[in-house]
Amino acid sequence: MAKNSASGSSTRSSAKLDVGTFAGILLAVAGILGGLLLEGGKAADVLQYTAAMIVVAGTAGAVMVTTPPALLLAALKRVKDVLWDTTPSTATVTAQLLEFAKQARRTGIVSLENEMERLSDPFFRKALSLAVDGMDLQDLRRVMELEIELAERRAEAEAKVFETAGGYAPTIGIIGAVLGLIQVMKHLDDIERVGHGIAVAFVATVYGVGLANLVLLPMGNKLKARLERAAHFKELIVEGVIGIAEGMNPKLIEIKLEAFLGEPGGARQKDPARAAVSSAARPAVVR
Repeated sequence: MAKNSASGSSTRSSAKLDVGTFAGILLAVAGILGGLLLEGGKAADVLQYTAAMIVVAGTAGAVMVTTPPALLLAALKRVKDVLWDTTPSTATVTAQLLEFAKQARRTGIVSLENEMERLSDPFFRKALSLAVDGMDLQDLRRVMELEIELAERRAEAEAKVFETAGGYAPTIGIIGAVLGLIQVMKHLDDIERVGHGIAVAFVATVYGVGLANLVLLPMGNKLKARLERAAHFKELIVEGVIGIAEGMNPKLIEIKLEAFLGEPGGARQKDPARAAVSSAARPAVVR
């Protein structure tokens, strides 16, 4: 029983810090500021709170006009998904599915009802619940694939919010630069103030382009990558649960799910749980 309890909790999401996001931001900022310093400039040259206010507030306002409030709030809640990866590894979930398959062959699929309650992932819990309830497998697949499709649409719309903001930011930066130049034109009699004013005016353009290309557009692309991985994870669950409901031998389920152990768009996983996948299925013998 203790073994089952441990396996039932293995799908709990353990948020992992996305080191690449932080490292990428730090590298980009360090490279830009480093280049500025090497050219004889100073960090203070690009620290203009008025330019920042124009770009950030202007971009936020444009996005609010474009985006429905509910979608905007949903997109803001997804910011944490850029910084933290909460999707369990496919190898870990495959090992969990194989444990369930072995138990279902020994004591029947209804015995998984207690294990189902321990699952923290709502998609996994719903798919297994429908299988335990005896839903027709074609209907089960249609229901779960529809849920995957709807989740993808929502996530794509949320990612689009950041892409939209990334499109507005550079233009707002140009507006800020023009506003600065208007002020410069009032002091053409003082060439020193003109030179300083022009330099300050173009900071808004830097902020707009930087905000778009270093923050907003990368955030949108990262959310799309998370979306692809989440869909990959859910498809694995659907195939595994259907295999369990069919009474398939765990070894055959392992072969069926083998393709999912390579993350979408990347190399094969190097996950400690990969060993558990094979060991979980090999002892199973068809009688």
